[in-house]
Amino acid sequence: MEEKGLQRLDPEIHRAIQAETDRERQTLVMIASENYAGRAVIEAQANLMTNKYAEGYPGARYYGGCEFVDEVERLAVDRAMRLFGAKYANVQPHSGSQANMAVYLAFLKPGDLIMGMDLSHGGHLTHGSPVSFSGMIFRSISYGLDPKSQRIDYDRLRDLARKHKPKMIIAGASAYPRIIDFRRFGEITRENGAYLMADIAHIAGLVAAGLHPSPIGEADFITSTTHKTLRGPRGGLILSRKKYGRELDKGVFPGIQGGPLMHIIAAKAVAFGEALRPEFSDYQKQVLSNAQALADELISFGFDLVSGGTDNHLILIDLKRKRITGKDAESSLGKVGIIVNKNAIPFDKKGPRITSGLRLGTPALTTRGMKEREMRIIAGLINDVLENRNSDKVLRNTRKSVSDLCRGFPIYQYLDEES
Repeated sequence: MEEKGLQRLDPEIHRAIQAETDRERQTLVMIASENYAGRAVIEAQANLMTNKYAEGYPGARYYGGCEFVDEVERLAVDRAMRLFGAKYANVQPHSGSQANMAVYLAFLKPGDLIMGMDLSHGGHLTHGSPVSFSGMIFRSISYGLDPKSQRIDYDRLRDLARKHKPKMIIAGASAYPRIIDFRRFGEITRENGAYLMADIAHIAGLVAAGLHPSPIGEADFITSTTHKTLRGPRGGLILSRKKYGRELDKGVFPGIQGGPLMHIIAAKAVAFGEALRPEFSDYQKQVLSNAQALADELISFGFDLVSGGTDNHLILIDLKRKRITGKDAESSLGKVGIIVNKNAIPFDKKGPRITSGLRLGTPALTTRGMKEREMRIIAGLINDVLENRNSDKVLRNTRKSVSDLCRGFPIYQYLDEES
């Protein structure tokens, strides 16, 4: 009924939503930061709690009529703490970037020094990049990867921390395919009297399932998104020790936000609940198995992978030996319905609009039900396209193969059931 109402009242928006639904059905989504939220998450997100202003926190709101949204937020907080084994959670940040901003605001002053992974080595804009608020408000220095192993250089990180004495060190990445050693980060941070913030936006689902070391107990603050491997709605999350709760709450509200998005918090609660079930761990195991199978098959086709492989849900391809840019590779694959993103690789000489790499991920394909066999097929399709990108025949045949795969692993059938 709702979709029919939208179709009648705003046919342009309805057409765009339907086109996006068709795109997601008919393409292989391999962007590492994307996933398919489940039906219950989408139902919870599309509800009339969007109408409710609820500035403040449960039991201490600045508006009346909050008894039911209080119930939802308490459930979301409780489930997040149980999922990650944390003593404190704030589910109000609208995004991972705002979760990071709230932590900075709560415990840093403008001009304080922060240290995060170099953006070109796999870090994130909000870890100190000069084009982000994090690099505009705070001074920043970067650590990076060892040129040979292409893994985090912890010795260099320790030397930088000793020399510069940052107020906060950020552990986390957006394009790093290996395990992050939070224990070593904790040791280095404590040696230098700094705060440690772990940004687990990409690996949160793996951490929750016990398939990646947890920063709980090592980091003072943990931030995350709630989509990506967690498979929830787009939003942010902060976890911490109980003693930091008051400052963090103030950092979020009134520090950087007004009223929370209560319909999104309802969807977060559903996603956390789903992640507490045993089948979520099975899903995450398959995400890892699929990434490993994809990586191994790409290597067999002669692709160079940054760090030589993957320990998590993502793969970073170095395309230099293939003599194609990340931009051109993304475009060529997009023509056949394989959706990826160009990405800088460590020590990349090309700019961020061109790049020498591609970032691939397996969370969305795994949600569709694909397994190792399909990963090997997809690796072959990627190779066919990039080796024959000027062949209309190859592109046409590959597009048919992609369509056949998508039909075999359908998504979102329920949208048709209610239209």
